Amino acid sequence: MFTQLQAEKTRSVEEYMDGVKWLFFDIGSTLVDETKVYDDIFQKIAVAGGVSVEEVKTRAIGFYKQNKRGHREVIRLLGVDYPEWSPLYEELYPDTMECLRILKKKYKLGIIANQIPGAEKRLEEMGIRRYFDVIVSSAEEGVAKPDPRIFNIALIRAGCTPEQAVMIGDRIDNDIVPAKQMGMKTVWIRQGVGRYWNIQGDCETPGYEVNNLSELLSIF
Repeated sequence: MFTQLQAEKTRSVEEYMDGVKWLFFDIGSTLVDETKVYDDIFQKIAVAGGVSVEEVKTRAIGFYKQNKRGHREVIRLLGVDYPEWSPLYEELYPDTMECLRILKKKYKLGIIANQIPGAEKRLEEMGIRRYFDVIVSSAEEGVAKPDPRIFNIALIRAGCTPEQAVMIGDRIDNDIVPAKQMGMKTVWIRQGVGRYWNIQGDCETPGYEVNNLSELLSIF
């Protein structure tokens, strides 16, 4: 079940979401399960560094819990090259399609994501491109989250104010903090490696927290 995290605990979901017209989603670990991608990365790091996969994963998770980019820290410690990200291992979460289908009936949907080139094509291949009215990807825009400019680009294309929009993502640093600073409402989805993040203060506190996409339907 979703968790309400904002300081004003007494306000209802209806009050918080009043006036919302747009829902913006991240892609990785939000709509798309990247577990197999990270398993592939951990495997490549282990081979390059001459250590076990379990050691790489354990160290990485330790860094994630310190609010650091765990796999990058392990790469730095081992002195190995960054492995190539393989989108071939990406797959939709089981509830992605149905959740988008239901939400599309009530809201305009958009994407704000840090992605390698070809994000729109990959969404098409996964069968979910049709649900989105606006797609803003870092590779195509030349600016990446948490830079506020990428959020502003999305809001301008959507023709909405920050107060009319919700950002839904797995990363506190890339999704929640900058969206809040823009004046958008926020929902943290605790999936992927982002679930290890330890919230530090009000600036990192999302409006709501969910464990999967299906729980969004209790909010929207």
